[in-house]
Amino acid sequence: MDVLIALLIIAAIAAYAIGDVIDAGVIILAILLNVIMGFIQEYRSQKAVEMLKTLITKHAIVKRDGEIKTIDSEELTIGDIVLLEEGIKVPADLILIESNNLIVDESSLTGESEGVNKNIGDEAHMDSNILSGNAVGVVSNIGMSTSIGRIAEVVQQESSETPLQKKVDRLGKSLSAIAIIVCIVVFFLELFKGVPLVQTFMTAVSLAVAAIPEGLPAVLTLTLALGMQQMAKSNAIVKRLLSVETLGSCTVICSDKTGTLTENKMTVTDSFYYNEEKTAFIGTLCNNALIKENETIGNSTDIAILKHFQDKKIKTERYDRVNEIPLDRSRKIMTTEYTCSDENNIILSKGAPEIIISKCKYIDNNGSTKIITPEIKETLSKKINEMTGNALRVIGFAYKIKDENPDEENLTFTGLVGIIDPAKKSAEKAVKDCKKAGIKVVMITGDHKKTATAIAKNLKILTTGKVITGEELDSMNDEEYSKIVEDIQVYARVKPTQKMRIVETLKNKGNIVSMTGDGVNDAPALKKASIGVSMGNGTDVAHEASDMIIEDNDFATIVKAIKEGRKIYDNIKRFVKFQVSTNVGAILTIIGTSILSLPLPFNPAQLLWINIVMDGPPAQTLGLEGAEKDIMERKPETGDILNRNVLLKIFISGIVMAIGTIGVFIHELNTSNDTKAMTVAFTLFVVYQLFNAYNCKANSESSSKYLYLGISLSLILQILIIYIPQLQIIFKTTSIGLIDWIIIIIVAFTIIITEKVMNKVIQ
Repeated sequence: MDVLIALLIIAAIAAYAIGDVIDAGVIILAILLNVIMGFIQEYRSQKAVEMLKTLITKHAIVKRDGEIKTIDSEELTIGDIVLLEEGIKVPADLILIESNNLIVDESSLTGESEGVNKNIGDEAHMDSNILSGNAVGVVSNIGMSTSIGRIAEVVQQESSETPLQKKVDRLGKSLSAIAIIVCIVVFFLELFKGVPLVQTFMTAVSLAVAAIPEGLPAVLTLTLALGMQQMAKSNAIVKRLLSVETLGSCTVICSDKTGTLTENKMTVTDSFYYNEEKTAFIGTLCNNALIKENETIGNSTDIAILKHFQDKKIKTERYDRVNEIPLDRSRKIMTTEYTCSDENNIILSKGAPEIIISKCKYIDNNGSTKIITPEIKETLSKKINEMTGNALRVIGFAYKIKDENPDEENLTFTGLVGIIDPAKKSAEKAVKDCKKAGIKVVMITGDHKKTATAIAKNLKILTTGKVITGEELDSMNDEEYSKIVEDIQVYARVKPTQKMRIVETLKNKGNIVSMTGDGVNDAPALKKASIGVSMGNGTDVAHEASDMIIEDNDFATIVKAIKEGRKIYDNIKRFVKFQVSTNVGAILTIIGTSILSLPLPFNPAQLLWINIVMDGPPAQTLGLEGAEKDIMERKPETGDILNRNVLLKIFISGIVMAIGTIGVFIHELNTSNDTKAMTVAFTLFVVYQLFNAYNCKANSESSSKYLYLGISLSLILQILIIYIPQLQIIFKTTSIGLIDWIIIIIVAFTIIITEKVMNKVIQ
């Protein structure tokens, strides 16, 4: 229920009260069409979203009454003992009471792509993935009290109005005010001329109905629904009908890095070997990852290393692991011991390069063992700095034959690999397209500043702007931050609450902000943004918070959605301009004849016919026009649907139509009877609108065939009510001759000339 719908209901009641049953029916039909189409489209969209969703956790393994059993996660309660193992999700917030080399992926919550080692006493957050190891935990929080639940509370807040809703609401109020004023003015003008009260009232109400474009909600819904279907074909599912247009008005896209701009797959992109074969051997065996056909299990760094060395086809059948010293945050090194039937036990280590090198005494230079010299250390230091400068996570490799010394001393160094979560191939072009369209792209990530900077430079997101961290953001007050917010291109090491602040500040500066993301940590900002865009493989909480879901997780799909959104907004402006100009023309014509003390050129039935026909085929087909040629080469439009220049053009068009119609009407009154004069004026005004619809068509590479069909259909309908006797009775028309048609076409064509002149004079 909005202003337009409420006014239409009142108009329908008023029309019915004065006996205009047909118009009352048409208005009610438009209302029902709007409601039904909106419901069907949003219902289908929601069903599509439900098919995408994966439940956070369906089952949990618990120990109750001394028995291990599987239960629905919804049945968990605080104090339950939960068993965790590789490959499952944490079903609630847990405090660990046992931990055996447990490594957890918390990227959906924190944005960090690297697995986290968890020890006794640590908290395991709900919806985290167990990459390796096993553990036992006690449930500390469930439902809305969990880490995810606290974020989900923000998601459940009421959504704010979209820009389109605000614009349509403003337009509806403006048109309503004009309609009321015109209705009153015409009523008294006609009354003072001595026209009977009932007839004056019917004319005033008919004009009021014509002044309110009741076809607007239906055309708006149809245009948005068709856009929604088109977006779905391009892997963008829109959850709310009115959100389709919002991307077209977007000025800033705040994008999560991991999984959105990057692959969310750690990959080896650089290497430096003294002995590549030995490094591959260490990387394959000193590794807890597992690759099974298309499935990968384990730490993302381990998976990247294992994949990188897959082609080496290292033979591991003869080796059995007998010990492991796991990686943790403080040690930054992982060491394994292997036994072999015909060799001494071998120690294999990998980890932070500075730690590995500090524990090495030798290097293996392709089978030749040498003492590490200061020169070699200098070479390694330069290579490590080069890799880290490119935001690579550097891993060093070393080994030794087991001896009497501690396992992680006197090692032999073999090489380095550099790992990064690489940018998507399509992302750089998508960012370029956004900039070309006047849309700023801002990267927001929980990753390190150096990593974020490198990725942002690679994608051309970071150009002349600033990079700040979450800590730096916290140090600023709102006034300080507001002054520089539009200069910042990259945010690193941010927390979920900070993302909210970023979006809110950008919106306060007048921006229409889109936020993309896939993790739970993105949900509050997705909800707060003008339009939230989540990825298809994102968390359930992100899906719930967003307005649009990108099924293929491709940032480039957003560019397609922006183009579609802009096309939709252009088409909305097209049919709004057309309908309002029709209304203005009718109003000025009626007022003009009243002031000149002439008979009205249209009777109530003809006014309603103009209203019905112009709200029909021409307006509907204007909503189907193709994209303008320069649609992605112009700045986003954030103003009203009808800006000052467009309103000026509408008013001038209305004056031209009014002068032409009144002039021909006066001529016909002087040379023929009133019925023919009214028929000619009525037909001229309809043809004016058909030419006016042509004026509103898109400058597009695609055909306007639907518009031409709509114009042709309207013309045929007009001809029918002029020449079919039964319709002549209803509309009080009469047949007109060829000369009349020539005059009508010539005079109506002035609206096309007027439009071309205005386009050159009024920019």
